Amino acid sequence: MLSPAQHGAVIVIALLAGMANSIAGGGTLLTFPALIGLGIPSLMANATSTVALWPGGIASMIGYRAEVSTARVWAKHFILPSVLGGLVGGVLLTVTSQRLFDAIVPFLVLFATVLFLLQQPVLRAVRRWSGKHKAPGKETDPLLRPPPFGFLIFHFCSAVYGGYFGAGAGMVILAALGLMGLTNIHQMNGLKNFFAMIFNFVAMIAFVAKGLVNWPIAVTMMIGSIIGGSIASRMAQRVPQSWVRAAVGMIGFASAFWLFFVRL
Repeated sequence: MLSPAQHGAVIVIALLAGMANSIAGGGTLLTFPALIGLGIPSLMANATSTVALWPGGIASMIGYRAEVSTARVWAKHFILPSVLGGLVGGVLLTVTSQRLFDAIVPFLVLFATVLFLLQQPVLRAVRRWSGKHKAPGKETDPLLRPPPFGFLIFHFCSAVYGGYFGAGAGMVILAALGLMGLTNIHQMNGLKNFFAMIFNFVAMIAFVAKGLVNWPIAVTMMIGSIIGGSIASRMAQRVPQSWVRAAVGMIGFASAFWLFFVRL
């Protein structure tokens, strides 16, 4: 049971995570280590963080509804891999022992932090690659043809990771969308959020069924993340993403160091 002061701290952390997700992503790298620091077991911290930040994803989708709507027919191909991947990832987490998850958590946080920081360089490289390999003509529009089967398999694997841990999965999805020829970053972000909303929801069902969610903390964090997301949605264009990325990256590396050498 957390004290009122700790619940207040959780609200602030969730608020910052909601703002980070709205501006640049990486909110899980704030909430997950914070919950562990408050004494929440890592398995429950992971599940609770996923549940708490999910409403922020819904709020984010509202801002991208126009971009996603233009690609809704194409995006339907990814719904089944998202559902199956989220289910597999969620179930995998529920059957992972606390001892094993504690052992791999530092590596997951470090991996997610590196993915988060590599997102922009990778996307720039993907855009350059797409520009060199894209022939002129309307027929090259990737939304006019079904996505390659190999990318659907890759998306399924990304959804498995997203359902299991989540942090950094968005970067993998964005890179894959870029390799498929998409160039509108707003549309890509909207599709990323849409897919994440699906696989996280399916994973959440497994977490709830297993009793891994600390609901008092999850509800508290939901309030903070919604407020943070709402604030940031109005200031996202004025706050440099590089600042947010640098701050979240530093926290991610510090959390991984703490998990490696202090806590575990």
